[in-house]
Amino acid sequence: MGLSLSVVFSSVAGYLLAVETIHFPTLFLLAIGGYFMVGASNVFNQIIERDLDALMDRTKNRPIPTGRMSVTNAFVLAVVLSVAGLSILYSINEITAMFGAISICLYTSAYTPLKQKTSLSVFVGAIPGAIPFMLGWVAATGKFGIEPGVLFILQFFWQFPHFWAIGWFLHDDYQKAGFNMLPTGKRDKGTALQSITYIAWTVLISIVPVFGFTGSLSLTVPAAILVFACGLLFLFFGFQLFKNQTEKSARQLMLASVVYITTIQIIYVLDKFIRLWI
Repeated sequence: MGLSLSVVFSSVAGYLLAVETIHFPTLFLLAIGGYFMVGASNVFNQIIERDLDALMDRTKNRPIPTGRMSVTNAFVLAVVLSVAGLSILYSINEITAMFGAISICLYTSAYTPLKQKTSLSVFVGAIPGAIPFMLGWVAATGKFGIEPGVLFILQFFWQFPHFWAIGWFLHDDYQKAGFNMLPTGKRDKGTALQSITYIAWTVLISIVPVFGFTGSLSLTVPAAILVFACGLLFLFFGFQLFKNQTEKSARQLMLASVVYITTIQIIYVLDKFIRLWI
């Protein structure tokens, strides 16, 4: 539920950044279509990983491992959610549905099977994970350009410290299923240093719109300062993980990553509409 709602929030933020006048029927369709899209990906994922889910504490109580739902019923649900979600997104425009389909395909056909084979699965998973923010812009405009490209890159780089923080404090549980999520394969300074590097890239990308070469996606100087300040706080927790190398620090970094991406999306949207109103 939390993952699905975060995707909807990102999509709505992307939509609001692209429009001057909000068309609420389109916004509603985007939210429902995006929610169904993530739901379909999650169900397909749980079908594929049903035996592995039974091995991990965090997933052993999911519907399929516990027998509360059969694989057949889960597959029907996944197909219904896919068809409904993509049909709704197609009713907005074709390119929105295309990116929705790419997201489901990459998540289930590439990211999920790669999790047992290589830590590069995080790179693959970051692609569908970064689509929602730019999906809202595409839904509003019907085209892909530099603006949704920047939104995609921003959320793409953000994925790495976010998921490596999760991979850190769930490392032992992931190992039960043979999942390789950390870039060095273990909880060490190498993993923490890579997290810091990607946080730095994320922070730099987040202030790029203030320089005026990202089309109609822009930031005022005060908003950019706020965004940068949020980035410095995010970076602080990255250094805390490097210094302490504890599960507590990893959990704090994960929470900081969620607060960061949510906060800067809100700042982006508020800055845009404050400029319109003024």
